[in-house]
Amino acid sequence: MLIVQKYGGTSMGSVERIQNVARRVAKWHAAGHQVVVVPSAMAGETNRLLGLAKEISPQPDLRELDMLAATGEQASSALLAIALMRQGVAARSYAGWQVPVRTDSAYTKARIRSIDDTRIRTDLDAGRVVIVTGFQGIDDEGHITTLGRGGSDTSAVAVAAAMGADECLIFTDVDGVYTTDPRVVPEARRMNVISFEEMLEMASLGSKVLQIRSVEFAGKYQVPLRVLSSLTDPMIPVDEEMHSGTLITFEEDQKMETAVVSGIAFSRDEAKVTLRNVPDTPGVAYSILGPVAAANIDVDMILQNISQQGMTDFSFTVNRNDFARTLDLLKNQVGPAVGAGEVVSDDKVAKVSIVGIGMRSHVGVASLMFRTLAEEGINIQMISTSEIKTSVLINDKYMELAVRALHKAFELDQEAIQAEA
Repeated sequence: MLIVQKYGGTSMGSVERIQNVARRVAKWHAAGHQVVVVPSAMAGETNRLLGLAKEISPQPDLRELDMLAATGEQASSALLAIALMRQGVAARSYAGWQVPVRTDSAYTKARIRSIDDTRIRTDLDAGRVVIVTGFQGIDDEGHITTLGRGGSDTSAVAVAAAMGADECLIFTDVDGVYTTDPRVVPEARRMNVISFEEMLEMASLGSKVLQIRSVEFAGKYQVPLRVLSSLTDPMIPVDEEMHSGTLITFEEDQKMETAVVSGIAFSRDEAKVTLRNVPDTPGVAYSILGPVAAANIDVDMILQNISQQGMTDFSFTVNRNDFARTLDLLKNQVGPAVGAGEVVSDDKVAKVSIVGIGMRSHVGVASLMFRTLAEEGINIQMISTSEIKTSVLINDKYMELAVRALHKAFELDQEAIQAEA
């Protein structure tokens, strides 16, 4: 079998842990599998590098930030190759630009366009373990790019998709996907199986287990994806390890039992901005959001109030990292251009979401969510829905209370909601 394994920063966090990763990889290789490994930088390394840049300049050039940040993964990949060779396993590491992993030119947020797997296949056929740096690639101009936080997940799944891998294993410091964050709700349970659709919503709504683009890749190219722990004994039998963690699969998988709600996702990284007294005319939404999108700022929840005397208020949320840029854009460019009034903002908000494919066939799910929050005295500022999720924006000081209350209300702390994979 062709197996792609991804290891996170915690898994690569020290020489001892890198040696454990090498033992685990060597075990799979010895079992007769072809193995491609995609490691992250050592835990804390990317933050250290970006911190150095910020000490020199409060707003460093984005191209140079990518040039700098990409070195973290290059170091961990080389160290892993050295550890494997020390154990007698033939191994070779490649930076993203050597493969190459082709991306667009959106520095710090690049998207993968294509992967040339020729060099990887040549080495695999020669019996080597191949290590490819995660998180990075190269654009059409030959500049190094990075894929954003969690980009190594995306790199691993994209490599697996390009090569038609039999399985992509995401090794991390947790042993699977939980109904919600166990640090917030100790009663949270690990799910044995979750659908791609649910995982996509969970990732987009704040779950930090997988980056959203990695789930998109896996779903689009039907890459079997499994999240499992790298902190177990590295010599656990391959057959046992292959069936551990959480399998991310397709909705039609008959092994799945459909719960009404499968999980609770949340995000503290939210900020809300409101443009007041906007002329309620055709095209005004585009006049506001067009320049925001052009600035590479992602918008999440959107609310436009009912028009009064030809004027309306227009609110939307962005990632807190983009909050300052968004305010500057609205105050100095968008607001004057559309003839709007003042800009009101709030970066003390959080998003809480319920997710489940079972919501399609059950009524009253949203009303139970709203009633539960009302009983806890939590005010809802904005609401967003789709077929399989409902999200609310609330004051961030109530976020953990909301998550605990909803987890209990939907009985996610009760019996297992998923069948064994």
